[in-house]
Amino acid sequence: MKEQFDDNYISIEDAAQYLGIKPVTLRNWIKKGDNNFPAHKVGKQWKFKRSELDAWINSGDSALE
Repeated sequence: MKEQFDDNYISIEDAAQYLGIKPVTLRNWIKKGDNNFPAHKVGKQWKFKRSELDAWINSGDSALE
């Protein structure tokens, strides 16, 4: 049951809290669009999956150049 919950979409505020950053920082990363950030536009809102955020961090794409 927990695996199914982890694949649900979370809000930009929840994703920012999960990553330990501010929502404005997350919005800036999405706007830049050059770091393969796993964001999904659903209507007018950005949504995220925890499993994709974890994979993005583990891939090294989150590292600053």
